[in-house]
Amino acid sequence: MTGTKGGKTGKKPGRAERMPKKLYEDELLRLQGELVKLQEWVRTEGVRMVVVFEGRDAAGKGGAIKRVTEYLNPRVARIAALPAPTERQRGQWYFQRYVEQLPAAGEMVLFDRSWYNRAGVEKVMGFCTDEEYWQFLHQCPTFERMLVEAGILLRKYWFSVSDVEQERRFRGRLDDPMRQWKLSPMDVESLTRWEDYSRAKDEMFVYTDIPDSPWNVVESDDKRRARINMIAHLLSTVPYREVVKPAVALPPRPGPRGYQRPPRDLQKYVFDHAAAVLAQAGQ
Repeated sequence: MTGTKGGKTGKKPGRAERMPKKLYEDELLRLQGELVKLQEWVRTEGVRMVVVFEGRDAAGKGGAIKRVTEYLNPRVARIAALPAPTERQRGQWYFQRYVEQLPAAGEMVLFDRSWYNRAGVEKVMGFCTDEEYWQFLHQCPTFERMLVEAGILLRKYWFSVSDVEQERRFRGRLDDPMRQWKLSPMDVESLTRWEDYSRAKDEMFVYTDIPDSPWNVVESDDKRRARINMIAHLLSTVPYREVVKPAVALPPRPGPRGYQRPPRDLQKYVFDHAAAVLAQAGQ
């Protein structure tokens, strides 16, 4: 494997100082280069890969997914962020709509929340019955073993955030019009149900932290550290290699052959807003 080593599970670390921005950006870019190599290996070797991102609200899952996929081909690395189930889907086997999102050969799917909704928000908010909840905890390990036995590389990450940091991020969203959409009534409810979510997470781990598909906990009070740690761990768990691609050479541009294009004024161009901004700035 090329790239990062490590990824061993250790004791829960204490809160660390925020990673310096320059060091973070340099290491992130290096790791993203390795992710591109991983993607090409997945595509070339016909690998099927699933990465599950779970955790508390505002724990940094979305930001981590964005950094993972920033330089990847969306035709190879796809994000699955499913909305609430439709009435028809509620009448299906619970895992069915997630099965439909699983990768074909040569694909990676990143689940921005997953089938674990049942053991988290659905359990805490009463959106499922006790029977449905316990059936999920019974079936989930079998379901994941089936994925692994079918050859799918399954990785599960739980993003952990402290109650103080979660509230700070919520308040930041509340005051930022560009991020207010990220603060839903369900997020607000999670503040008052902190202990309920803790109990649900701990119980979920008891049943689903299995050798075939273990949970990997990411401490995310520092988002920079969390992203670096998660990506480095993911790379360390996959035996990828750099795929040598055939060299590509651009051919010489052919000369004109007499074709006359229609006048430009026959086409409708977008307004040059950039020119207006530059003029307003006196440039």
